[in-house]
Amino acid sequence: MSMEWQLQEAKNRLSQLIKEIAHDGPQIITVRGKPAAVLLSVEEYQRLTSPRTKLTDFFRESPLCSEELDLERSSDLAREVEL
Repeated sequence: MSMEWQLQEAKNRLSQLIKEIAHDGPQIITVRGKPAAVLLSVEEYQRLTSPRTKLTDFFRESPLCSEELDLERSSDLAREVEL
């Protein structure tokens, strides 16, 4: 269960805040009563920021993998535009 902490309280009770993050999950820091930041554990951060699959695996698993894609660039000239 995440809890809201006023910035000054979070600064004064940083050790407790870190324990709360480990035990209860992400904690919200407020400034002037409005949410300003979220503190979370390193494990949670890594889970949220690490890619679920490698990019090469993503392309290998794509439905278009077996398709013959036309990757040739068009040699047409750009169209004329009046400015």
